[in-house]
Amino acid sequence: MTLELINPPDLPIPKTYTQVVVARGTRLIFVSGQEPEDVDGKLVGRGDFALQARQVFTNLGRALAGAGVLPKDVARITIYVVDYQRDYHLPIIEEARVALFGDHKAADVVLGVAALSPGYLIEVDAVAVVDG
Repeated sequence: MTLELINPPDLPIPKTYTQVVVARGTRLIFVSGQEPEDVDGKLVGRGDFALQARQVFTNLGRALAGAGVLPKDVARITIYVVDYQRDYHLPIIEEARVALFGDHKAADVVLGVAALSPGYLIEVDAVAVVDG
């Protein structure tokens, strides 16, 4: 499997994601939206966006491991944020994201949403690509 990460010269170069990802592999892994829940399904960090962001990326890492893939195999993530405010939320998201992905920069989109489950402030899903 290979992921070709492309930042065209006529687009801004993002800090934590890549503008275009070309994935070559034989198996696609679709990870459902990971919520800020502990192993018992209980909300972690009610009212604390940073804690919830760390939890969803931790859960995403666990889901990927459960499928036998690594964070570096992720081609794209979608991040859903309640009442998204770029200046406030983005630095927190980037910190939590880097904790899982390191310098791997999958393509992404951040979507502001009106609501998730009650008390939930963030959710993240992913698509990974591997050989075999």
